[in-house]
Amino acid sequence: MVLPLVDEHKPKCYLCHIGFESIEKLRVHQNNEHKEFFESHEKNTKREPVPGDVSVF
Repeated sequence: MVLPLVDEHKPKCYLCHIGFESIEKLRVHQNNEHKEFFESHEKNTKREPVPGDVSVF
């Protein structure tokens, strides 16, 4: 399947896949339409290494 490259430069909401003219319109959309999703995932910001993660410092 080949997708058109016409709208490739426009930002797209990754939750509902709607394209917008600017990043500001995308932010407004996400704050209004997907407010519950972002509020529920804000609390899961704990960052720690996953089991089996090998990091060299």
